[in-house]
Amino acid sequence: MGTMRRLAPFAVCCVIGTNVPARAEQSSQAGQEHAHHSFRWPEGKRAAVSLSFDDARLSQVDTGLDLFRRLGIKATFFLESNNIERRLAGWKQAVADGHEIANHTMTHPCTANYAFSLDNALESYDLQMMMAQLDGANAQIQKLLGVTPKTFAYPCGQKFVGRGLDVRSYVPLVADRFVVGRGYLDESANDPSVCDLAQAMGTAFDGMDFSQMKPIVDEAIKEGRWVIFVGHEIGKRGYQVTDVKALEELSAYLKDPANGVWLGTVEEVGRYIRQARSKP
Repeated sequence: MGTMRRLAPFAVCCVIGTNVPARAEQSSQAGQEHAHHSFRWPEGKRAAVSLSFDDARLSQVDTGLDLFRRLGIKATFFLESNNIERRLAGWKQAVADGHEIANHTMTHPCTANYAFSLDNALESYDLQMMMAQLDGANAQIQKLLGVTPKTFAYPCGQKFVGRGLDVRSYVPLVADRFVVGRGYLDESANDPSVCDLAQAMGTAFDGMDFSQMKPIVDEAIKEGRWVIFVGHEIGKRGYQVTDVKALEELSAYLKDPANGVWLGTVEEVGRYIRQARSKP
């Protein structure tokens, strides 16, 4: 009996200790489910999708503008500002057509592990240098196109400067300047109730046909998320080329009212999320 009395507190402790993680997990899941279901997209929409294109590639103007005008789509163009003058008239037309013009730095610095960026490597940058890239691109875009970007895309999806013990994140610089900072090659769409808008997820769709794009959209509809598709060239399907036919089929699917998708620019959706989350 004495032994049982001595063991009882231990047994009770073990039972409580075993249940605590389970209860915590259940509580966490319930909280996540509540957060998910508490977010409401506008006009009864079930998800949001943005189409974005990087670098100010020539085909975005030469092929994309006519395509998007025909489809009735507004895209977000993240411009490497040093490339704008290669198609200045075309980018002015993009502004006139109502597309979002956004910031992708002046010279697209990425890791030195990419040969194209060896002489413009993030490992050799500090925060002051990156600040100059962000502000310089905004100034160039304002001067050439008359608009000031409100969103930003991280070149190569990379968010650091320096190396080793001196590595620093430049996400705070982006958060201070832009409504949204968009990543690249990310593995998830954005949960609007919890995502960090300064490092929103970007989903590549270059090289895909519509049958590959559709499940990404369907999963977002199921979970109430925001997909930011990321492309480069616009033309015939291939490496860093978003296929014209796939875009046509995707457009029809996104604009079908039965699917409940809001097709908006990165700034439009980002602002809505920010405002929705600020309400009590």
